[in-house]
Amino acid sequence: MSMTETLQTDVVVIGAGAVGENAADRIVRGGLAAVLVEAALVGGECSYWACMPSKALLRPGTALKEAQSLAGSREAVTGTLDAAAVLERRNSFTSNWDDAGQAEWVAGAGIELVRGRARLTGEREVEVAANDGRTLRISARHAVVLATGSTPSVPPIEGLDTTEYWGTRDATSATGIPGRLVVIGGGVSGVELAQAYARLGSKVTLLARHDILGSFPEPVRALVREGLESDGVDVRTSASPTSVRKSDDGGVEVSLEGGDTVSGDRLLVSTGRRPALDGLGLEEIGLAPKALDTDDSGRVAGVDGGWLYAVGDAAGKVLLTHQGKYEARATGDVIAARAKQEPGSAEPAAWSRYTATADHYAVPQVVFTDPEAAMVGRTLEQARADGVNASETSLEIAVAGSSLYADNYRGWAQMVVDEDRRVLVGVTFVGPGVSELLQAATIAITGEVPLDRLWHAVPAYPTISEVWLRLLEKYGL
Repeated sequence: MSMTETLQTDVVVIGAGAVGENAADRIVRGGLAAVLVEAALVGGECSYWACMPSKALLRPGTALKEAQSLAGSREAVTGTLDAAAVLERRNSFTSNWDDAGQAEWVAGAGIELVRGRARLTGEREVEVAANDGRTLRISARHAVVLATGSTPSVPPIEGLDTTEYWGTRDATSATGIPGRLVVIGGGVSGVELAQAYARLGSKVTLLARHDILGSFPEPVRALVREGLESDGVDVRTSASPTSVRKSDDGGVEVSLEGGDTVSGDRLLVSTGRRPALDGLGLEEIGLAPKALDTDDSGRVAGVDGGWLYAVGDAAGKVLLTHQGKYEARATGDVIAARAKQEPGSAEPAAWSRYTATADHYAVPQVVFTDPEAAMVGRTLEQARADGVNASETSLEIAVAGSSLYADNYRGWAQMVVDEDRRVLVGVTFVGPGVSELLQAATIAITGEVPLDRLWHAVPAYPTISEVWLRLLEKYGL
């Protein structure tokens, strides 16, 4: 028999992934009490099924390729990846899908954890169907924060609903390597997992409706595609699946527009994600459970009293873990400050600690393929569409540091400049090891460092960072 209990606190945070944890931590640091509600594993998608396990699957293959790219070390490398060892190492990064360590951190931070499924029932009111069978009604004095993450978008392909397939969760937590893998989706997760499985021994076919990595400039797409194909991935662009069915051998067959058929032992569908807002009771407070409109402090529009906030994927602005954590820190701080009516918190200024202003101007993202692709800010086309008088400077990465990094190193770099202000608004890199260049670009864009001053930031020799000097010289400095 279900028991109903009541609880009062300052703030309820729904969702205990990395984003929810950050929001709750900042709220408690600000002097308020917080209850964190989670229906599954504390630590969320990134810890157990996305960021960490996917990168753990990718890194051994990249390390092997790096060794093979240098004369002297390549002669010492005679084997291939040990798939079982890679999977076991992956397991260590997910703590074998045990969240005891994460729950211990939550308790140590002074946050109360409730395990169960939460929904809004009224103003500052949350009802939790607890995992232990209780019903818990929680009243929040100040705010409720939605940090529920995102859920996969499933494409409308005939037969998909009756055919067994992998989502990205299944691919990152798999216990074995399929002989043949068909991947539908040419976005970040699609290309990363295609390469990971190809290097682990699968024969991979990647189907992209348009091109791979469509938000990146063409030179990036070309080099990443070349990297995938060098690992044996059959990359098919402008490939639109029309139907899916289970094959006679127990595998799967994907039919494409034009009549081609692709067969595999496993099908991975990776076609994007959407905010996970279903079942949260948003209708109870007059909101549609599809998308939320939030300001830069995370406050949801259309809610009387301004007590509801959303951060991370749930807010639907930037579906990246690091950016969601950034939003959560700002939101947690502003909730605590507004509770105390601190100056500057009611209508916080851009670039203050209470606003996630960088969501508009300086979002860093990395594709951990080999070669890596890294981008922050806006492309040339995006900048011009935003009304910026923008120019671009680009070149191949060919400096002393890159030639030392790998024999026959291939890479490309681009900077986008606001000519009226003479500051960077976008930077893109592609090549082995370029992800470590991205923070410098993020700082330059966020800090609006004038190019004339940036020229004095001398890159150490010999490093790949020398590409900064080459870009500035080509620009004319």
